Amino acid sequence: MRFLVLGAGAGGGVPQWNCLCENCRLAYSGDSRITQRTQASVAVSADGDNWVLLSATPDLRQQIIANPELHPKFAPRHSPIKAVFAPNGDVDNIAGLLVMREVQPFTLWATRSVMANMMGGVFGVLNPEVVKRETVELEQVIDTGFGFTLTPFVTPGKIPLYLESPDESQIEFGAEGENTVGVEIRQGDRRFYYMPSVARMTDALRKRLYGADLVFIDGTTYRDDEMIRLGLLNKTAWRMGHMAMNGEKGTIASLAPLAIKRRVFVHINNSNPALRHDSPERAQVETAGWEIGFDGMRINI
Repeated sequence: MRFLVLGAGAGGGVPQWNCLCENCRLAYSGDSRITQRTQASVAVSADGDNWVLLSATPDLRQQIIANPELHPKFAPRHSPIKAVFAPNGDVDNIAGLLVMREVQPFTLWATRSVMANMMGGVFGVLNPEVVKRETVELEQVIDTGFGFTLTPFVTPGKIPLYLESPDESQIEFGAEGENTVGVEIRQGDRRFYYMPSVARMTDALRKRLYGADLVFIDGTTYRDDEMIRLGLLNKTAWRMGHMAMNGEKGTIASLAPLAIKRRVFVHINNSNPALRHDSPERAQVETAGWEIGFDGMRINI
C-alpha cells in the first residue's frame, strides 16, 4: 500500500492567506523552522498507477502539480485519480472537486448527508454522465476495484460551518452520524485509517483503531483553547469539531494504549506550535511516538 500526503494543513493551510500568527509569519518569510502546508488530503494506491483521494481540498490543483504520481500519463486526456472519498461536507474536503470539472471520469463516494450538500448548485459542473456519484452507508465495505477496500465509519463531529444555525443551542457538538466520518482502508489483514475531523474519542473508535498498521488523524490544535489564547478566533477546538493533541482527553493520551504501529497527525492548523521543528510541543509529540504530517510525505507499507 502506498500513501501520499497531498496536504497536512487544516483549513487555510500554512501560511493562511490572511494570518500573521507566529507560524504564518515564519512560513511567509521562508524560515527553516516551519514548512508550508496545503489543506489536508491523502492519496492511496495499491499499485502506484491508480489512486483514490481521501478529501478533495481547495488546494487540489497545486497538490497534483507537486506530486508526479498524480500527473497525466497518456495523451490526450488522462488522470491516475480514479476516485474521491469525501469524509465530510466541509469546504476543506469538497471544494477541490470543482478543480476536477474538465469531463474526466472518476467515482465520487460520500454518505447520504455529505452527498446531499454536493447535489446541484455549483457542483453541477461535475457532469453526471462522466462522474459517477455513489452514496455509501456507514460501515459499508466499498470494493474500490484497485486492490483495497474502503469502509466509512462514524467520527464524532458537527455539521459544516456553512450549515450551522446562528443559534448555537441548535448545533449538536460531538454528534455521531453521517456528516463527519473516518475511513478504514483495508488490504487483507492490514488496516489503515484516515480521520481528518474527530471531536472526541469513543469506546467504539478505540476498539476499531486498536492494533492498526497506520492512522492519519486530526491534529488541528495542540491545546483546546489555542485559538483563543493567540487572539485568532473565539472558539475552542471542541467548538470547531476537533480534539486537541494535548491534554487528558487529547489525541495523544487517548490513543496511547491502542498499539497502533504508526501514528501521523494531519489537518494541522496554522496556530499549532507543534508545526515548528524547534518547539517544545513538537518534541513532546515526537517523544510520544507521533509524526507531524507534511506535504509530500510518502509511506509505503
